[in-house]
Amino acid sequence: MISVRNLSVNYGNEIALKNIGLDIPKNKTCAIIGPSGCGKTTLLYTMAGLLAPSDGKILINGEERTSIRKETGVILQNTGLLPWKTAWDNVSLGLEARKLNKNEINRKVASALEELGIGEHKNKFPAQLSGGQKQRVAIARALVLEPDLLLMDEASSALDAINREHIQNLILKLYKKNPITMVTVTHSIEEAVFLGQEIVVMKRASIKHIIDNPYFGDKDIRYRQDYYNMCLEVRKWLDGEEEE
Repeated sequence: MISVRNLSVNYGNEIALKNIGLDIPKNKTCAIIGPSGCGKTTLLYTMAGLLAPSDGKILINGEERTSIRKETGVILQNTGLLPWKTAWDNVSLGLEARKLNKNEINRKVASALEELGIGEHKNKFPAQLSGGQKQRVAIARALVLEPDLLLMDEASSALDAINREHIQNLILKLYKKNPITMVTVTHSIEEAVFLGQEIVVMKRASIKHIIDNPYFGDKDIRYRQDYYNMCLEVRKWLDGEEEE
């Protein structure tokens, strides 16, 4: 699905990414974790087409990505909801841009809001919604377009611990119902282990290590010692205690 080849991104004289190589198979999930400033969000934004490579390339389904793909959904840390539009109108934006007929838009938006448990809040503006509710609207807005690739940048980081786990559970539930390729950037070790079949540990501008996560998909994994063992392995790579 995604092939990153010798990717470099510079901000002026600053090197944000240097010679990155990464493969993410179709319908698999990948969690990217690392310290602030290591380049993980830059990598995600380059996958999304929001940033251009300084060198190298990204292939999606075998085609070099040179612009924003309509089949790619993006969920930002701050949700990106338009404050002057209701939940319903925020979710319908992309469908309207694609010029679907009104009946089709109404059907898709109503279905998405109900599936994410926020149908009763459809006429509320973002300022009237809780953090978790706003995040659900952002997820609905992305998924209503039926993407084959979903990119999430710290999608639950602004939430408290309980709501963060609720959103993680929801994302896993939606993924298991309709698997798509999913890439999550996170600062949270626990979130990386819960949502990543593959966990990419980054250091400054590069990939330090890739961990295969055999426990992905178990919604009850948080209650098992295996989960904490995997978290510990990720932490060791982040702290530099492991060597290639």
